[in-house]
Amino acid sequence: MKQEQSRMPLLAVINTGSTSTKLAVFKGNELLFEDKIAHSETELNRLKNFEEQVNYRLNIILNHLKKQKIVPDKFDLIMARGGLIKPVVSGVYKVNKQMLHDLKYAPKQHASNLAAAIGMHLGNDKIPVYIADPVVVDEMQDIARYSGHRLFTRKSIFHALNHKAVARKFADLTQQNYNRLNLIVAHMGGGISVGAHQNGSVIDVNQALDGEGPFSPERSGTLPAGDLVRMAFSGNYTQDEMLKMITGKGGLVSYLGTNNLEEIEKNLNPENQKILDALAYQVSKSIGEMATVLKGQVDAIILTGGLAYSSLITDSIKERVVFIAPVHIFPGEDEMRALAQNALLLWQNKLKLKTYK
Repeated sequence: MKQEQSRMPLLAVINTGSTSTKLAVFKGNELLFEDKIAHSETELNRLKNFEEQVNYRLNIILNHLKKQKIVPDKFDLIMARGGLIKPVVSGVYKVNKQMLHDLKYAPKQHASNLAAAIGMHLGNDKIPVYIADPVVVDEMQDIARYSGHRLFTRKSIFHALNHKAVARKFADLTQQNYNRLNLIVAHMGGGISVGAHQNGSVIDVNQALDGEGPFSPERSGTLPAGDLVRMAFSGNYTQDEMLKMITGKGGLVSYLGTNNLEEIEKNLNPENQKILDALAYQVSKSIGEMATVLKGQVDAIILTGGLAYSSLITDSIKERVVFIAPVHIFPGEDEMRALAQNALLLWQNKLKLKTYK
């Protein structure tokens, strides 16, 4: 913002997922209202294109705001979840025409691409709309981009919003400057991303969307490349089936038939235990890998995301990696508050707005 605002702003936060839309309203740091609106697959399957998805979710949001007696025109800022735009450095970006075009026609379509467009309709060209730390944040050092074959380049697609939020939270709690720390952050949710944070930049991280790294509740992570190619050309699977094998039906879903860790731990048996140990083992290996990226100069290791609520998993990881650096656990991921915090910092002129081109 151009000038510092002394009053607390009214903020709307929109986070679109594959089967849900999250809506929250903040007055400064104070959460006034939050709701997770579930969408049935039947209803979503009726929507033919990007615009229909946007309008469908927008109307639901407007109805929920009406029930709460919140008038959209009263918002000072709208913060939307960032989607699969071009690679950008970490920060807050104002939604513009170029961004909306890139979200609509992105090579990889994901529900997160809808949030900015919904925000623009909600703001009605009167209220500024922003995104912060989308999954395509790319601060990788050049050497990290080499894959091993000239036709393939490693990409930075990870849980940037939560990575940055917990790293800054750790720095604040320990009265340190995030931009002067070397951290390894492991976000463990439906997907798992492990990143090396060097002086405020994530210089290496696994491509967590559908590419590499540890297996997770529903993603396969790195698979044996030769076996994967042979399976793809076996004639037994379609391309869509293969992609779902990697993302959606991989990981714990493949081994145990569910992505619900709580359910798995309630019915723990020797076989389940082995699979969870293997997950923790793979996360630990990735943390060790990132320690070499930072040349052993690691101030702290941070475990976050939904799986970080499980002491069974975090204890197993800690046992393997604590020799590298102290391990700190920040369970869960509060994306709505992280987005609101970015909006508030922008409002208070405590961070610089970036331009998307």
